[in-house]
Amino acid sequence: MKLYYAPGACSLAPHIVACEAGIDLDLCRVDLRSKQTEEGGSFLEVNPKGYVPALRFDDGEVLTEGPAVMQFLADLKPDSGLAPPAGSRARYELQAWLNYLSTEVHKSFLPLFWNGSEEEKRTALERLNERFTYIESQLSGEYLLDGNFTAADAYLFTVTNWLDRLHIDTEGWPRLRALQERVGERPAVMEALRAEGLLPAQSE
Repeated sequence: MKLYYAPGACSLAPHIVACEAGIDLDLCRVDLRSKQTEEGGSFLEVNPKGYVPALRFDDGEVLTEGPAVMQFLADLKPDSGLAPPAGSRARYELQAWLNYLSTEVHKSFLPLFWNGSEEEKRTALERLNERFTYIESQLSGEYLLDGNFTAADAYLFTVTNWLDRLHIDTEGWPRLRALQERVGERPAVMEALRAEGLLPAQSE
């Protein structure tokens, strides 16, 4: 399988899930502005939607949308605990978090990354403050779901990193900051970050 990604973008979350599960993926970097892949082809031929992640199977079929890709990868390795069993109440809690992060948090960043107007940026910052304040209020353990690291934590880690990239103050969310640091120290997460060029290569 091949994962089309952009360094540090939302595709980092399924990349982390794959590393946590011990799933080997071929990686193909995408320039999101030019829509070109590092292999020299048009990413739009892979995913006409034009954004990452996209997971191409060996038969040529492609799965898109981060929450779907993360759950697919997690289900390949059910013993990893990255997604609770299908049909369980915990699985729906995972899906609720993935949906919230996708629709209410992830999308709120768009004006800040893609040249929104000053008014759009101001509104986005207000919305993000509300969303992350809510997340902070829900963090009572080490991770989002009953103390177990799941795909939702990989996604939350990814979008929380964007706050740092945009120099947004996170001091008012100490539990969120602690989770970000905790996740960032996981070996599989460091593996994904290193593969995307976001951490220095390990010295031999």
